[in-house]
Amino acid sequence: VVPPPPPPKSRIEALPDKRGFEITWPNVVRVEHAWTPRLSLDWAEAPVLRLEVSETATLAQLAPVVEGKPDVSRLTEIDLDDLARRFRMQTIVFQTARDVFDQMAPTWSGSREVLVAQLVGLVESFLASDRLEISPALFNQDGRRRRILLTLNMNRIVRHLWEAIRHENTLALTPLFDTEKPIRSTGDMLPWYTGRPWADIERSPINRCVFDSTWEASEAFALEHHPDVEAWAKNDHLGFEIVYVFDGVVRKYRPDFLVRLKTGRALVLEVKGQDSPQNQAKRAALDEWVRAVTQHGGFGPWAWAVSRIPSDLTDLIHTAVRPPEAGAPPE
Repeated sequence: VVPPPPPPKSRIEALPDKRGFEITWPNVVRVEHAWTPRLSLDWAEAPVLRLEVSETATLAQLAPVVEGKPDVSRLTEIDLDDLARRFRMQTIVFQTARDVFDQMAPTWSGSREVLVAQLVGLVESFLASDRLEISPALFNQDGRRRRILLTLNMNRIVRHLWEAIRHENTLALTPLFDTEKPIRSTGDMLPWYTGRPWADIERSPINRCVFDSTWEASEAFALEHHPDVEAWAKNDHLGFEIVYVFDGVVRKYRPDFLVRLKTGRALVLEVKGQDSPQNQAKRAALDEWVRAVTQHGGFGPWAWAVSRIPSDLTDLIHTAVRPPEAGAPPE
């Protein structure tokens, strides 16, 4: 018996007769910061970082350090003393400051020594402040355990401080564009084929929208019929990417939808039901991208939003329709 042939794949392409729905965007390779010469943090307003011992992946990270110990719960007092000697508080401070320095140094215009000194002071102040909460209290009261816990959560501390410092000490954001192709467009997309579910769409430069989930299908239907939406496209094979840094590694991510509102404002829409530290890093980079491009002034006003449930899209678009001076929509 010869099996039936697989169903033909659908062709996804930008159609010439839909040029009126074309969406363009600046091709930003990175966003540069202009920093205040003297860094500061308002500790009364700074967000709190909560470290839960139960959520710290201690076993895998301690394995190279604690030879022959299969379980952290079996560490002896001698083991703790040995680890505490390795993870001195000053070492933690310097390593944290170094990792934040690595992210700030490329756009810091002053003395690198001054930057290091200021970061060390901010890290010391943060670790001694009430902006850092450790649970259970036993690990906060025992200096050895506290230092070990801080070491195991170094990446989280660095991310937390980096977000707080750049939020409070950025004077201006400057987008740097790709020199070969500074502007990209939905019209640049090459035809591609898919066997995934799809639907024909009208208010898009692309002939069809491909769905990865029923949630995406619901969002696409809402965008297609919303009275304030002039054009939209799913960011699938379009090449719209946001550069961000997570755990010291430069990465790229692709927001889900690009939307052009009838007011002329552009909206970057992300569909995300769950949260994670990496998703938070993505949104922080997206927020900087939007603010930098809007401040540049050559590409019109931009906004961004995260849809967490299918029913919230109408409110998100309503918020994005506000005048540019009202700022980007809240998450």
